[in-house]
Amino acid sequence: LLQLQPPARAALLKPRGPAACYGTSVTSAKIQVNGVHLHYQQTGEGNHAVLLLPGMLGSGQTDFGPQLKSMNKQLFTVVAWDPRGYGKSIPPSRDFPPDFFERDAKDAVDLMQALKFKKFSLLGWSDGGITALIAAARYPNLIHKLVVWGANASVTQEDVRIYNGIRDVSKWSEKVKKPLEELYGHKYFAETCEAWVDGISRFAENSDGNICQQLLPDIKCPTFIIHGEKDPLVPQAHAEYIHKHIKGSRLLLMPEGKHNLHLRFAKDFNKEVENFLR
Repeated sequence: LLQLQPPARAALLKPRGPAACYGTSVTSAKIQVNGVHLHYQQTGEGNHAVLLLPGMLGSGQTDFGPQLKSMNKQLFTVVAWDPRGYGKSIPPSRDFPPDFFERDAKDAVDLMQALKFKKFSLLGWSDGGITALIAAARYPNLIHKLVVWGANASVTQEDVRIYNGIRDVSKWSEKVKKPLEELYGHKYFAETCEAWVDGISRFAENSDGNICQQLLPDIKCPTFIIHGEKDPLVPQAHAEYIHKHIKGSRLLLMPEGKHNLHLRFAKDFNKEVENFLR
């Protein structure tokens, strides 16, 4: 028994039956929300519902493999969504109007309501972290706990310089590029990345580069901010700002973490997050 791969071993140790079977598998489906068909993946059978919010160009499939696979399925029901225009939530094509983060926040909350979750926690990465901050501030009665990493509440001129550095997807590392090209095809991937850079850079024109700074004091739920000290895309000052402006929030700095710390250090990340959510 011990020589089997861990999932196979776990399957043998788990009680048989439909519920046990459902709890470990990942189901994929689409549901109509706000006039679009949003794709999501769901796993687990716990009482605590958790929504995973992906980053730019991301989807549940590309951004949260280790979380969908390994988060505690007895404690949590885990949902990973594809925001409109991303992943399998196409059509519509992705666009970036000035309120795209607000639109994603409403879509995310309405998706969970459509799935009949009365209250739930949010785990947001990068752009998904910004969306999660807005959702937690706008819908305080629905959000149980909040975890964000690689997120920012404003855009500086330095950020715009960093974003322009990733505008051309042909310069991305093969490892990061390949799954997205497989998901979207090269043309959609390249054009959407350029549109994202233009869309997020517009926030730098606001006073203080504001995206959602004014909303942070409205976040009342327990909040956990994680940041990789080697994140090349989001300077640490952003995490510190969010921590300072959400009362009672907790900040964890991971010395070796980069932007994708939840993938690179999945085991440590999952453990920290599960302990916080308990």
